[in-house]
Amino acid sequence: MNQNLPIQADHLFCSEPNTSLRLSVIVPAKNEADFIVQALDALRMQVDEQGMPINASTYEVLVLANNCSDSTYAICMEYKKQHPDFNLFAACIQLEAPYAHIGTARRLLMDAAYRRLMSVAGAKGIIVSTDADSEVAPDWVHHITSEIDGGADVIGGRILPKNTPAISKRQHLRDVTYRFLKTRLESVIDPRETDPWPRHFQCYGPSLAVTCEIYDKAGRLPVIPYLEDEEFRKALNRIDAKIRHSPKVRIYTSGRLEGRVEFGFSVQLQQWSDMSLRSEQQKVESLATLMFKFEFKNRLRSIWKLASTGGCSMINITRLASWAKVNDSELLKVFDESVYFESLWEKVDQLLLQLDHPALALESIDSAIKTMRMHFNQKSTPRLRKLEGELLQGTGAMAG
Repeated sequence: MNQNLPIQADHLFCSEPNTSLRLSVIVPAKNEADFIVQALDALRMQVDEQGMPINASTYEVLVLANNCSDSTYAICMEYKKQHPDFNLFAACIQLEAPYAHIGTARRLLMDAAYRRLMSVAGAKGIIVSTDADSEVAPDWVHHITSEIDGGADVIGGRILPKNTPAISKRQHLRDVTYRFLKTRLESVIDPRETDPWPRHFQCYGPSLAVTCEIYDKAGRLPVIPYLEDEEFRKALNRIDAKIRHSPKVRIYTSGRLEGRVEFGFSVQLQQWSDMSLRSEQQKVESLATLMFKFEFKNRLRSIWKLASTGGCSMINITRLASWAKVNDSELLKVFDESVYFESLWEKVDQLLLQLDHPALALESIDSAIKTMRMHFNQKSTPRLRKLEGELLQGTGAMAG
């Protein structure tokens, strides 16, 4: 539980949490003097759907200024003096190698939030991660709590860059459009009650909410130098956490090319810039590949649900293996070994790759987008085109 942590999280914030606390927002910050005030302003001025201020006692903000060589921490302390009614708590630490990375900072903060929430709100307390170079939407907290009240365990928010560099923009728009269409296709072929359409495809550190119960059950955030949020998302998926990709939960983040980690959105933007200069395109899974995978997953899900009620799975697995052209004994083996469905599907997906399955094919992203749009146009879905426009409006695209 305290994997590779240099200090204990309960040493960071010694003040007692408000007894009305329901949601704790964590903000790792390394040399973010240029962005932190805007981030705090957005978090302080939260409203509900009608634009009325929400009860400030129900949420708090925990900032960890780590390994800073600028005035980030001093700015936070001054901000607290200027806004004494805002539940802001800041700590400053200097992490030594090999701990000096975002995985340590975010994990320490999430553990601190967990401890504070468990003492007052219990297992249904909500830990919410964001970044210091991001500004949450005015109703961000309201919609997170509403989605949790609706039965979700985890909320992934829409992440929109404020100023994507022009040279990266075309590649970024392609990536967003493809992922959006892929998500729509999945919602049709393998729908999920806990994540209904409309939805998006993101569940990353700048806007990720999780209940205390599920945070602990998933093994907590991994302490790794980068992509810690992606690995945590995988861990949540593997325990069948009810993940909601809510279009109502929105955040605007920096489109800077110089990031704070070895791999993140800034690095992705730089890679897209390089691809643009070389006139290259991403290779992505084709429409036929996606349709095969989603159909396979949906049929497997039905067998899983039947087995959970005592139904016979062996004959159904054999039939599915024949349909999918995979070895039935291998499929049955991973089926029997799995405790959670999404963990089972992850193994099946890996099996398809190992087999170099004939249904798996890559093509240029432009070609895939064109084919998927034609597919949906044939299905007469004007609502799809409207939603696609909503997802791409304003800032141009979501962070991927």
